[in-house]
Amino acid sequence: MLSYFFGGGSASKNKDAPKKAILDLREHITLLGKKEAHLQTQVTSQEQQARALLGKNNKTGAKNALKRKKTYESQLVKIQAQMDSLEQQLYSIESANLNLETMKAMKQGASAMKNIHKGMDIDKVDETMDEIREQVELGEEISDAISRPLHAGAEVDEDEIDEELAALAQESVKQEVVAPPQGLPSVPLGKVSTPHAATLPAGQEQNAEEEEDEEEDEDERALRELQAEMGL
Repeated sequence: MLSYFFGGGSASKNKDAPKKAILDLREHITLLGKKEAHLQTQVTSQEQQARALLGKNNKTGAKNALKRKKTYESQLVKIQAQMDSLEQQLYSIESANLNLETMKAMKQGASAMKNIHKGMDIDKVDETMDEIREQVELGEEISDAISRPLHAGAEVDEDEIDEELAALAQESVKQEVVAPPQGLPSVPLGKVSTPHAATLPAGQEQNAEEEEDEEEDEDERALRELQAEMGL
């Protein structure tokens, strides 16, 4: 009752008006469709009657049947035109209602985004990101501090380690050069006798000297023969 006096129900009626119009149009189109089917049946029936009466040579009856057929056809054309108009109007209303619902959804989405961003601006976002970065850096510093050795003596000088490692490597190289290879016989330091200097028995030594003298005599003899041939 209060809505009747203060107009509270008008908004609800306006909201449901498109839906009601769509339902009414569909209902009326269905009714016209039934009327169209009935008229189509009458047109067919009157044509059949005209053919039957004409077959009986009843031209007057056949003529009247054709007149009724024309009347039904005229009504049928009007019904079909009305249905076309209503269907076009129904399509327009449905399209407009769809656009309206789409706009409502977009408006609600915009309102939701506005509420989400209400307490946010670019300055606050930058400030928050800076705070996050500071906390991350602080966490890394804390982690480094916790991981640092507790005793100062535990710290190692990397340069000193490198120098000691180089000294060990050099000492190892010197030892490899000085030390003889293992598993090989040592070389004697004294004078090594050659095979030619080997001691022979007395008889064999004399024979060897005689053979050497004979070889020298043969060489000299061959040389003199060669000089004679050449006229020297």
